[in-house]
Amino acid sequence: MKTVALVGTFDTKGAEFAYVKEVLEHLKLQVLTINVGVFTPKLKPDIAAEQIAAAQGQTLADLRGHSTRGEINEILAQGLKKVLPQLYQANRFQGIMSLGGSGGTSLVTPALQELPLGVPKVMVSTVASGDTSLYVGTSDINMFPSIVDVSGLNPVSTMIFRNAACALAGMVQNEVPLAAEDKPVVGATMFGVTTPAVDHARELLAQQNIDTLVFHATGTGGRTLEKLITQGYFQGVLDLTTTEIADQLFGGVLAAGPQRLEAGINAKIPQVIAPGALDMVNFGAWDTVPEAYQQRNLVKHNSSVTLMRTTREENVRMAHFIAQKLNAAQAPLKLVLPTKGFSQLDASGQPFDDPEADQALITTLHQEITNAQVEIIELPYNINDPEFTEYCVQALQQLMAERN
Repeated sequence: MKTVALVGTFDTKGAEFAYVKEVLEHLKLQVLTINVGVFTPKLKPDIAAEQIAAAQGQTLADLRGHSTRGEINEILAQGLKKVLPQLYQANRFQGIMSLGGSGGTSLVTPALQELPLGVPKVMVSTVASGDTSLYVGTSDINMFPSIVDVSGLNPVSTMIFRNAACALAGMVQNEVPLAAEDKPVVGATMFGVTTPAVDHARELLAQQNIDTLVFHATGTGGRTLEKLITQGYFQGVLDLTTTEIADQLFGGVLAAGPQRLEAGINAKIPQVIAPGALDMVNFGAWDTVPEAYQQRNLVKHNSSVTLMRTTREENVRMAHFIAQKLNAAQAPLKLVLPTKGFSQLDASGQPFDDPEADQALITTLHQEITNAQVEIIELPYNINDPEFTEYCVQALQQLMAERN
């Protein structure tokens, strides 16, 4: 019989969790109950909140007497991030579910994000119908809108809780065997304006019996790629679209954080990196572009996305960022620079065509990258030209072969 974990604040929502436990047991699942409520639980847990607090060197008595609710939740969230993966690794559960408002969701979901991809994860939450990026992160958490507050049992809440429990049971109990394949896997980054390059690369790699996982460089995509690198998913990385760096440095809406590029370097994985779409910063609708940028070279990509051409000075700053990261490399990688444009919009005659700005990035990279592990190659193509892609794929295969 499969086991699922049920985790949450059993002090304030004991009746709700008790109901879900009954539903899961009716569905022929064993239930491991984990409490993260700081006061007396209304449902007896298998894993007590004391154990969660102890993972952070705290006691519940200390938390009750000397901490605010926000501080308590943060301590328990950090403790749960340690305990939950340990329980999963010990095969104590095969899927997990939680219920909560904004506080409970913020407390539990950081730990759910620490579980591997593919582990069924269900979060019934009052904040599941808005922007859930804070709670889902780079994971595969299934967010269920609670419709009504997670506060008592009523005809609506019981229906939602039951459906969510059935969804979890379906995922846990109905595994579909995957065909066993022993193919190398490559991670690649893509944007709309670099799609021809990455589609061609994927086709070339498939011809060599290599699978490619493509990540849309929207901030979450870059973070997800880097998380999976740390988890050992890939034998190589084709990071052709590093546009998230521009958003990180210049206030765009698709930043992936200041750690972008670090995971591959730390993992010493074979990599080919290119400045895909570094000719642009991404904003939302036209009227959301910051006032300081409204007189810049802007392109309305669609009603929700406005693109801004990066300047010579901004390209120099991006080169500083990239050089700092790559100078830390301890394994060979290749930085491939297309001198005829970094995207479709940067091709000759297109709105972002600016050879001087592009050259500023290329020149600065040559000047500032001093690491012998990094080979810099200039190619007289646009990033979407087939010849550029073919070189990058061959270079990555060479690095992967040398590592093996």
